[in-house]
Amino acid sequence: MVLFGTFVTLLVLRVPVAFALGLACLPILLIEPRLSMMMLAQETFNAYNSFILLSVPFFLLTANLMSIGGITDRLVALSRSMVGHWPGSLAQINVVLSVFFAGISGSSTADAASQSKIFIEAQTKEGYDLSFSVAITAVSAVLAVIIPPSILMIVWGGLISTSIAAMYLAGIVPGLLIAGAQVATVHMYAVRRGYPTYPKSTWIEMWRSVWRSIPALITPFIIVGGILLGWFTATESACVAVLYSVALSTFFYRETGARQLYKALLDTGRLAGVALFCIGTASAFGWLLAYYKIPQALLENVSTWGMGPIAAGFFISFCFLIVGCFLDAIPAIVIVGTVLEPLARSIDLHPVQFAIISIVSLGFGLVTPPYGLCLLIACSIAGVRVRYALKDTMIMLIPMLLVLAALIIWPDVSLFLPRLIVPDMLK
Repeated sequence: MVLFGTFVTLLVLRVPVAFALGLACLPILLIEPRLSMMMLAQETFNAYNSFILLSVPFFLLTANLMSIGGITDRLVALSRSMVGHWPGSLAQINVVLSVFFAGISGSSTADAASQSKIFIEAQTKEGYDLSFSVAITAVSAVLAVIIPPSILMIVWGGLISTSIAAMYLAGIVPGLLIAGAQVATVHMYAVRRGYPTYPKSTWIEMWRSVWRSIPALITPFIIVGGILLGWFTATESACVAVLYSVALSTFFYRETGARQLYKALLDTGRLAGVALFCIGTASAFGWLLAYYKIPQALLENVSTWGMGPIAAGFFISFCFLIVGCFLDAIPAIVIVGTVLEPLARSIDLHPVQFAIISIVSLGFGLVTPPYGLCLLIACSIAGVRVRYALKDTMIMLIPMLLVLAALIIWPDVSLFLPRLIVPDMLK
């Protein structure tokens, strides 16, 4: 009661989540004679003392280098040549660019920030409703945590010992299905509201865009392919992605100088500091949960419900959908993922499917208030309140929920590629 009561009180008082998690631990450490204040620092440090978490700042740096180095501009041109002739052209380009961006950065917040600056004003100038422009930009940014490389998958693999390579492959089909649902939603909006459509690109223009984008498109193959082939670990792949992005933007495209590189490093340090601080305080909070055996107490009655894999999948999804509305995805994984993992194991839900269901569910929390970080970023850049774009955002989440339900009912949607390419990693 003290632990959760303090945490909820701090959230109500609008204390940032990362600080609220750490401060909620202090009363317990003061009143429990078997624990000391040093335990908070020790458990926080233990969370940071992880080789795999080094990949988080490197993937964030890759995303920032993309934005300043001309890589994003070339991917925009490629997206336009592919879907520019579909109804709601600029919004369709927004979604397709998010797919490309997700395959390189792994960060939804970086995607939301860069896409908002590129598309929101441009879409409103072309006659799109501002609420729609904000909503599609925020919702499409969710793809970055589902399509590999995903920072959430790396955190999950480090905490719950699940194959990162298998999760990477398992995220591809769900990510593309969600992207398809977003494309269909944009099409529906465009037809009903008469949004503009660009002329169709010629084959020559398309091939020219593909040719210019090939160096950028190689990045996800280097990251994911290198892990699958055993060339390097997830952390090493993030370092390789940074080196490749620096070489591409500095020497190949020649659009990054010392000043731009300094700004990218500064932004990365700020974002990585927030993300890693969250992991540290959430780990201390989670350690206290485990110390008092709270997960076992919470799941004691649930395990008697006799749920099968499908029912348990919907229950796990529901838990993460609710928690994601209030917590950042990383502390949610640390706290809720470790709590629900014994339940998933007890009903033989495959660890990779458990991870994908949880991560996709947490993706919704990035655009659902009161947390909704991607929606907050998009609204902040557009200069509007969150409630202004809430209706369109909720409408866009409906087809995505159908995809989530399909992942739960048919495990092969997410497990097909891992079984085909890396069956040994699923054992």
